[in-house]
Amino acid sequence: MSVYRITDVQELPVPVAEAWDFLSDPRNLARITPPHMGFRIRTPDLPEKVHPGLLITYRVKVVPGLPVTWVTEITHVDEGRYFVDEQRIGPYALWHHEHRLEATDAGCLMRDVVTYKLPLGILGRLAHSLFVKRQLRTIFDYRRRALEGLFPDTVPGHAPANDPKDSPR
Repeated sequence: MSVYRITDVQELPVPVAEAWDFLSDPRNLARITPPHMGFRIRTPDLPEKVHPGLLITYRVKVVPGLPVTWVTEITHVDEGRYFVDEQRIGPYALWHHEHRLEATDAGCLMRDVVTYKLPLGILGRLAHSLFVKRQLRTIFDYRRRALEGLFPDTVPGHAPANDPKDSPR
């Protein structure tokens, strides 16, 4: 069983409270997701803030031309510090995404840690090495640029901090 982890770190030039207000509003997720993914939230009456137990349904193209339904649940929230979303229905066998914020002298540090597993055994491992790992990195790179546009004084020097091999744990 191959479980993978990818970590992404970005410094934002805003106080934690401002970053939290934006990132904890699930309606903003489409603004920081690459357009080619066709990301659409399907949950009606989505609240302005995440809370434990919140289920969010999306349509997204994880493979070009193939939209899938993805349902995540917000499982943990520590206001202003972190929240966790976990896939309940979707393309992964396991998806656990931690979103963390901490104050720095320059504003705040945003750290994402995604732990995931693909289905289909050896085919999933092959898909990971051929395109999934790269696709996730591309999504985080797009998000970094989108946040730099939303918070234009973003500190240069985005520092992705992947697991040593971005490999099975």
